[in-house]
Amino acid sequence: MTASNQTLEQILNLAAAHFKVPREKLTADDDFFKTLGIDSLQALDLLTRLEHHFHIELPDYELQGVSDFRTLAERIQVRL
Repeated sequence: MTASNQTLEQILNLAAAHFKVPREKLTADDDFFKTLGIDSLQALDLLTRLEHHFHIELPDYELQGVSDFRTLAERIQVRL
């Protein structure tokens, strides 16, 4: 498994646990707002948890327009 795929899997697992949804319901190309039924405040909470988990800081400008798990994983992977 590539580092990028490992990052994606960690994100999906964390999102599933945080929002209490079955992991198998989440896929890489899902829009996390729609799939998780979350709003922007909840998305910020998830991003904060991901920053702590990966020990990185994600600038807001890098996340504008990001709404799927795959793109989020790519943005995180660049910072690792």
